[in-house]
Amino acid sequence: MIHPTAIVDPEASLAEDVEVGPFSVIGPDVEIGAGSRIGPHVVIKGPTRLGERTRIFQFASVGEDCQDKKYAGEPTRLVMGDDNVIREGATLHRGTAQDRYETTIGSRNLFMAYAHVGHDCVIGSDCILANQVTLAGHVTLGDFAILGGLAAVHQFCHFGTHAMAGGGSIITKDTPAYVMINGNPAQPHGLNVVGLKRRGFDDEAIRALQDAYKLVYRRGLTVAQALETIESRYQLPETRTFVDSIRVASRGIVR
Repeated sequence: MIHPTAIVDPEASLAEDVEVGPFSVIGPDVEIGAGSRIGPHVVIKGPTRLGERTRIFQFASVGEDCQDKKYAGEPTRLVMGDDNVIREGATLHRGTAQDRYETTIGSRNLFMAYAHVGHDCVIGSDCILANQVTLAGHVTLGDFAILGGLAAVHQFCHFGTHAMAGGGSIITKDTPAYVMINGNPAQPHGLNVVGLKRRGFDDEAIRALQDAYKLVYRRGLTVAQALETIESRYQLPETRTFVDSIRVASRGIVR
């Protein structure tokens, strides 16, 4: 299961059925869960925890020291859930002592070729980062977030659950849940209705979210006025998620 040219440190912990391809290097304090497949020429540096059925393709770098100039070798971590796919040349860095000490990634995410996840990011589950998407440090992605190829997210930005960014988007502000954005700088372009229908959102929830979107973006209200109106009009969990994603915005929302 481990190619003879691969280098696996004795202090790494791999489940019995983990496959490791030619010329890959796995350092100490790395844990890899059952059913995982590590391709050729992959580098994994610890402390890093990879869940079950992780699939990593050639030339990816996982758990490397971050690029933050303040990083001074502290024992930070990268922790990932199950069923993640990391494609060719992707780079996922550990955290920093200045923030969470940890980069945290959920399950069932797809990191396409040359995607980059910076230090201290928090990524939910079922996200898609297309080719060459770049997340700066301290970025938060909600579940089911989708970022098109070459999109870039500024540090400390929040990108909401079920939100979607078009290819090449430059994202310097927070993106509310369920919203589609595109451009440089990124601008809102309605709700991700197609994605919501595919994921089983019912008609009532989608209509409420469409109204909530209009209140924030098309009625000439302040953000505070829009949120108060939404909360007085709807008591659905979906609209609460939308409102909460705006309330937590630290950089202002894409508008």
